[in-house]
Amino acid sequence: MAVSQEKITIYNLADLKNTSDDALPNYLNSLKFKQSHSLTDVRLGLGYSAFFVAAACFLWDYKFGFDNTKYYTAAAVVVYCLLNSALTLWIWLKEKGIVYVGTAPNGNTITISSSAKKNVPIYNLDITIAPKTGNPQSIKLARSFTEWFDEQGHFVANPFQTMLASNIPIVGQLDPKRADAGSAGPAAGSGDFTAEELSAMIAGDTTSAEAIGSAANKSAKRRKA
Repeated sequence: MAVSQEKITIYNLADLKNTSDDALPNYLNSLKFKQSHSLTDVRLGLGYSAFFVAAACFLWDYKFGFDNTKYYTAAAVVVYCLLNSALTLWIWLKEKGIVYVGTAPNGNTITISSSAKKNVPIYNLDITIAPKTGNPQSIKLARSFTEWFDEQGHFVANPFQTMLASNIPIVGQLDPKRADAGSAGPAAGSGDFTAEELSAMIAGDTTSAEAIGSAANKSAKRRKA
């Protein structure tokens, strides 16, 4: 079972979500999906354009003085505001939490959005599969992060990939071994958290959760001894 060497704070939902989001393209691209970066390209284009406008405004003000460039500066401020407004609207209305867009070898397109509610250790996925012909198919998944993170905060790839392959047909077709493994039930193991630890995660109480986790580890060591 592949376990990441990197370790995150398991009581930080942002770290859990971001690590899971990063694992999505790594897995899907390994199955020969062709990832589209168009959404990211537009966002970067808008962001860099706003930066260049601000930089140009500073340079010509520094070189020629404010009085000689005040009309250009006023125009630059308007352009900068428009670009930033467009960037905000793009992220809010177009991207909508999308973390992956790709095309399968058979030509079908998959779009995946992810989210996590505050203080709730659940990974929510909205998947849309658009075939070359016919109507799109929508799939919603909600699974606990503890299925693919162990108690030390290591990401465990196999249960995460099994969860995707067994619930998303277009992925399962390209990875039938994991799809079949997932049909028998949730993959074993990554994180066997106690009820107290999960309660602490949900409450967002990092100090208490860490103390509970430390006590659990010490207790396990005593049992092994």
